[in-house]
Amino acid sequence: MIDVIKKYNVSRETIKKLESYQALVKEWNSKFNLISKSTVDAIWERHIIDSLQLIKFITPKDLVLLDLGSGAGFPGVVLAIACQELYPDLKINLVESIGKKTIFLQEINKTLNLNMEIYKERIENLKIGKVDVITSRALASLPKLLEYAKPFCSNRTRLIFLKGEKWAQEQEEARKKWIYKCEVSDSDTSEDGKILRISDLRSKL
Repeated sequence: MIDVIKKYNVSRETIKKLESYQALVKEWNSKFNLISKSTVDAIWERHIIDSLQLIKFITPKDLVLLDLGSGAGFPGVVLAIACQELYPDLKINLVESIGKKTIFLQEINKTLNLNMEIYKERIENLKIGKVDVITSRALASLPKLLEYAKPFCSNRTRLIFLKGEKWAQEQEEARKKWIYKCEVSDSDTSEDGKILRISDLRSKL
């Protein structure tokens, strides 16, 4: 798995932090059930590499990233670890409404010394202004994700969403309410998975 991670141009130090993060997820999962127990032994591929592949779409111009429904930190924490060296000026905001998960995220932020801000808040109530990039993984259907994301979008905001096999159906439904540009890439970790890169989001209403 380490060789797979290296293709994303991350350093040995970054890999060590990802390993520390993996160990903390396993440790805390026994108490708080942060991720499905069936995926614990496959954290690298199912969660870490799946999240890390989004680094390809982050640029040096990006200064603020918002991760919606961060859960145990996928992809938000993984991107914060990877970007610490590649894009040190990027601030990553994680929003999660479940208390035990925000406690875990705060512990990760402190232990690994990351440039993250953790918000224990419902997305609908979050007030942080416009951001450059919005990410999300396994949170909601595409129409709902666009609804969540719109308040934080300027005309240059990019949305990067990891989606599963129903992505095309979700996009068909989303097009009924939203106008946007969308580039679709294959996932590196799932035959059915796709990465949707959305820009110029506008409501039809």
